[in-house]
Amino acid sequence: MPAKRRRPSLAQLRAFVAVAEHLHFRDAAAAIGMSQPALSGAVSALEEVLGVTLLERTTRKVLLSPAGERLAVRAKAVLDEVGALMEEAEAVRAPFTGALRLGVIPTVAPYLLPAVLRLVHDRYPQLDLQVHEEQTAALVDGLNSGRLDLLLLAVPLGVPGTTELPLFDEDFVLVTPLGHQLGGRKGIRREALKELDLLLLDEGHCLRDQALDICREAGRADAPVTTTAAGLSTLVQLVAGGLGCTLLPRTAVTVETSRSTRLRTGSFADPAPTRRIAFAMRTGAARGAEYEELAAALREALRPLPVRVLDADA
Repeated sequence: MPAKRRRPSLAQLRAFVAVAEHLHFRDAAAAIGMSQPALSGAVSALEEVLGVTLLERTTRKVLLSPAGERLAVRAKAVLDEVGALMEEAEAVRAPFTGALRLGVIPTVAPYLLPAVLRLVHDRYPQLDLQVHEEQTAALVDGLNSGRLDLLLLAVPLGVPGTTELPLFDEDFVLVTPLGHQLGGRKGIRREALKELDLLLLDEGHCLRDQALDICREAGRADAPVTTTAAGLSTLVQLVAGGLGCTLLPRTAVTVETSRSTRLRTGSFADPAPTRRIAFAMRTGAARGAEYEELAAALREALRPLPVRVLDADA
């Protein structure tokens, strides 16, 4: 009777996939929370089990061998399936229990998280909500890789394999320094943006891209960037200091403008520039029904806010 052949362990596959992604032992070890010697040992053990050389090691860098290139794809697929198995098992055990890793963009987190946290605390006390605040690109990568379960961000994303659950639309508001001619006005025409010194967030923030789109729709061809900031709080303080004007989503206005008496706000004529906020999940997620229920509950919780709550099929 032939001897039973050894099989790779999940730890070995996880170590190999990390090295294949990073092509660096130290970075790979840090990414999966393993010591560098343990990771190197796991990859060597996998090579022994499979009977092939997966990596070409030199003094300067790590490269995948031809066999490594082929098997890295298979190894990642195995880990993805194991992750899906665990997610399915967790969903089957009981709805709204266990961990929910929620990714939120910085221009939403300070203004909507209070409502989200109250909802989860009151209605889903067994849910272990874990919040990660990151920019859109990092959140989408996290969702696709399985690092995150659900996103709360501005849409549309246009990302294949992602399903959006719309929550609400909100208008943008013009924030000006005290004494500015547009401060406090209603019915401001979008064309007024062509003449303003507009302050924007740094590159990577979706709100920056939305503001630039609004300017282009208003007929402004140039990029109106004189000063940028990493967050809305700094941006608003720059406006208070007289450096220019900016656009804020309506949900951020009360929080951000209450810190200074040297600010005024103005509203745009209909149709005002808007953004849409939604949950985003992997299409076919095992906990998809839970996420849809959570979205429905959050829509109701958000009705007191200055937003236009949407139907599920919006």
